[in-house]
Amino acid sequence: MHSPRERSEVRPRAGWMVMGKRGRPSALEVCRVLAVFFTFFPSVSLQCKILKCNSEFWASTSNSGPEEEFCTALRAYNSCVRRTARTCRGDLTFHSAQHGIEDLMSQHNCSKEGPTSQPRARTPLPPPPPQVLPDSQERSDGPEVCQYERSLPHNTAPPNYTHCGFFGDPHLRTFGDDFQTCKVEGAWPLIHNKYLSVQVTNTPVVPGSLATATSKLTIIFKNFQECVDQKMYHAETDELPAAFADGSKNGGDRHGANTLRVVEKVPGQHVEIQARYIGTTIVVRQVGRYLTFAVRMPEEVVNSVEEGDDQDLYLCLHGCPANQRIDFRNFRNREAEAQSVSRSRSGAGAQGFTYQSAKAKCKERLPVEDLYFQSCVFDLLSSGDINFTMAAYYAFEDVKMLHSNSKRYHIFENDVLVRNAAQRGKDLHLVFLLFLAVLLWSECCTVHL
Repeated sequence: MHSPRERSEVRPRAGWMVMGKRGRPSALEVCRVLAVFFTFFPSVSLQCKILKCNSEFWASTSNSGPEEEFCTALRAYNSCVRRTARTCRGDLTFHSAQHGIEDLMSQHNCSKEGPTSQPRARTPLPPPPPQVLPDSQERSDGPEVCQYERSLPHNTAPPNYTHCGFFGDPHLRTFGDDFQTCKVEGAWPLIHNKYLSVQVTNTPVVPGSLATATSKLTIIFKNFQECVDQKMYHAETDELPAAFADGSKNGGDRHGANTLRVVEKVPGQHVEIQARYIGTTIVVRQVGRYLTFAVRMPEEVVNSVEEGDDQDLYLCLHGCPANQRIDFRNFRNREAEAQSVSRSRSGAGAQGFTYQSAKAKCKERLPVEDLYFQSCVFDLLSSGDINFTMAAYYAFEDVKMLHSNSKRYHIFENDVLVRNAAQRGKDLHLVFLLFLAVLLWSECCTVHL
């Protein structure tokens, strides 16, 4: 039996790493540098061709063959990945491939020196006869440690589940139920802890506009005890796969492999990833041309950070940086004023929606005028893309499925104002206490003198 503390101390065997043995920086340091780099140079990740290397490698190793052939294909894969290094630094797929190659070379005793001919897909062999033993897709759910709630100590309170959502232009609902609208163009990390990492890439919705939306999503599940191997899920616009990047649909060959599964709900539109070994459910959708993300995760897993990692860069935990936030209330007011002035001309904005027509369209799917409704209005006014109506609708549907507190499904503008006021009150209280401490210290110094 593993306690929550013991579970959170387990370090995964694979994660974000760079090649090299001695003197290499930690994965955390690499990620921090890359995250800052891609804030200023987001276009680099858009040029990354790592998926071509992956597809060539998996095509050449799809059938079993001599160990020498596998090692040759692996060295060719390594050469291909190294050629993409300049454009792929900071891409989760690239770093996962780097570490995966190192791991596979060790497992198969492959030398780094040797033939590196480009891998070629072999002629498929005749299908083997049905095996008597069930494969990992049909195994039982494995040991108790691979069932999150069962692995917790007896007589403890049920875990508290939290929710994070990312959708639209984009809008972010953090694990703490803060609701923000952000710019965040380029590659940004949503989640990074001891068990998994999530990164999104956002591109401008309209050229020259501050509004962006998610065109790529990468999730890495780190290997965990006897439960799951490291797995990567990667989605892009018009590519919402029903499997992990290696073609599998579960956690590999370990005893608890079925506690990590990809389930296709609607082909090309809706995928659910169930990670029961960490009590986590992830929903990925494509709505129109863009992706949405939603997750349900226990607080213990959310807070299972690497040692020394303050998590400041991860949007689901701390929200968007202040300089990346958009106050869509001001945008909405400006839009309403501008359209009232120009009403005598055309009666509609440049994108085809007036403030009133955007409200009417959003009202069809979102009858409650909460922040999901307001985000829908913002997206229609800023982009003119009617698909964002459905993005907001599905984001709220995911809240109802994943959020543990039904009283917190809706978030209203007043909630945000009250929370901000409370935070300012705490800040003023802290300033007052600091001032009081300085005053007392000065008095003590005066007495001693």
